[in-house]
Amino acid sequence: MTFRLALKQPFRTIRCKLPPNCEVGGPGMNRRSIALTAVILFVLSWIFPVGAGLVRNPASLPQWWGTFDVALAFVVGVGALVIPGLGHRNLDEQVERTTYLIYRRSLHALLLVGVLVMVVGDRIKWANCATGFLWRAWLFLYILPWWLAAVGRTEIAGPMRSSSNNIGH
Repeated sequence: MTFRLALKQPFRTIRCKLPPNCEVGGPGMNRRSIALTAVILFVLSWIFPVGAGLVRNPASLPQWWGTFDVALAFVVGVGALVIPGLGHRNLDEQVERTTYLIYRRSLHALLLVGVLVMVVGDRIKWANCATGFLWRAWLFLYILPWWLAAVGRTEIAGPMRSSSNNIGH
């Protein structure tokens, strides 16, 4: 029964909130620090597809490049599995509005990528980096609501800026 309610209204089924400094895994391990560590590792993981796309000859990259890329991608993936557990109790309408606003703004990135492909064209080896860009972008958008709730930062969309009456305008 709870599962059906979660499908219809995913953000309105949660009633309790945890403070962002709630202890998770022992002293000094709070939700916010884990979420911020995850985002730092996520941003660092973008170095690898950028480097692979900009280098002319992928064989010229250091031997450890691919191994470190896969290892960091694995750590980022594990972090993405942890984040929903950290933020699921703090999902509320403010997180929903902020996530919606970020999703709407992220749509412009698709247009910018199209322009980048047309302008830069052959100078970037898209076959070497597109997969890395795509799964990282998908993962970012997928865990965004839980990450915002875990960090406790949802000020992007204030309560007076968005309401159900004017979404989409």
